[in-house]
Amino acid sequence: MRAMGKMRRLMAPVLCGAAVTAALVAPTARAAPVGHPDRDPGWVLTATGTEVRLRGLAAVGRDAAWAAGTGGTVLRTTDGGRHWQDVSPAGAAGLEFRDIEAFDRRRAVALSIGEGEASRVFRTEDGGTTWSESFRNTDARAFYDCLAFFDHRHGLAMSDPVDGRFRVLSTSDGGRNWRVLPDAGMPQAQPGEAGFAASGQCLVSSGTRDVWLATGGAATSRVLHSGDRGLNWTEAASRIPAGDPARGVFGLAFRDRAHGIAVGGDYRADQPSPEAASVTGNGGRSWRSADAPPPAYRSGVAWLPHSRWSALAVGPTGTDVTRDGGRTWRTVDTGSYDTVDCASDGGCWAAGEKGRVARLR
Repeated sequence: MRAMGKMRRLMAPVLCGAAVTAALVAPTARAAPVGHPDRDPGWVLTATGTEVRLRGLAAVGRDAAWAAGTGGTVLRTTDGGRHWQDVSPAGAAGLEFRDIEAFDRRRAVALSIGEGEASRVFRTEDGGTTWSESFRNTDARAFYDCLAFFDHRHGLAMSDPVDGRFRVLSTSDGGRNWRVLPDAGMPQAQPGEAGFAASGQCLVSSGTRDVWLATGGAATSRVLHSGDRGLNWTEAASRIPAGDPARGVFGLAFRDRAHGIAVGGDYRADQPSPEAASVTGNGGRSWRSADAPPPAYRSGVAWLPHSRWSALAVGPTGTDVTRDGGRTWRTVDTGSYDTVDCASDGGCWAAGEKGRVARLR
């Protein structure tokens, strides 16, 4: 089972490209949108100066964002993507960053994935000039996938099952210190069940106490919910097909503690994903399949800021938009992205393979 779990998390080819320059100035290039340009959102590509795959993303605002990925890479922009700085932690070149959570332009927490000591957490308070390693996994059975924060102090990190249950770390000081939570309130994992470290969205929060955990790989893909910061969990079937190590829920987004969207499918390019999205209106107690889902596998999803009904989903074959809370989706861009994130000021960003980072126009 561990071998299959490792395949799921390291599923995409590692693209080793040129080193990221400390600051790169280059004109932006527009992605090719489809649909209705006067109404639909569209992405504007930015020049990051790297070819690595960027699956971790944190939108701070229209002008500021963080991205993290292969080869221990962490990037940061504070001018809308015109310049990207390589702010990678020293000595992290052998690590795979798959999630990054930012509190502002200067403070961020990044997670690297892998078995045993490859799973680590780093934090910075000076815009990435210096980093401190605040957690290193010493249990060979654990494999950490995602981070989520409720506020600038309280957060969680989740690992694939250990002794039959998903393992959860907790911090109450902004990621400086971490402790393993008791698992008595965690449902038993299914055989082969795990999380997908594909977009940093297999663990997401809303408000001060609610958090959801997405799964796949087992007979049924599930969404687990905790209303007490990870101590006790309930579970529900997501309606996204599973039954294979490559299938399940890859990304979650909640606009409040009731309304959520799940996306996923089968990440293999030669396999269909006919039911790649589902929705909930009761905090994840139950889910229903989208009436018109995205046409292919999607790994990331985000609500558009200050919208009750509009959201974006991204994947290797394109971007889709919903205007009815996730029930129906329509493709608006054909560029490849793995993850998407939006800030409260309306700034939305997407990131993915070959160093691709774009902002929403």
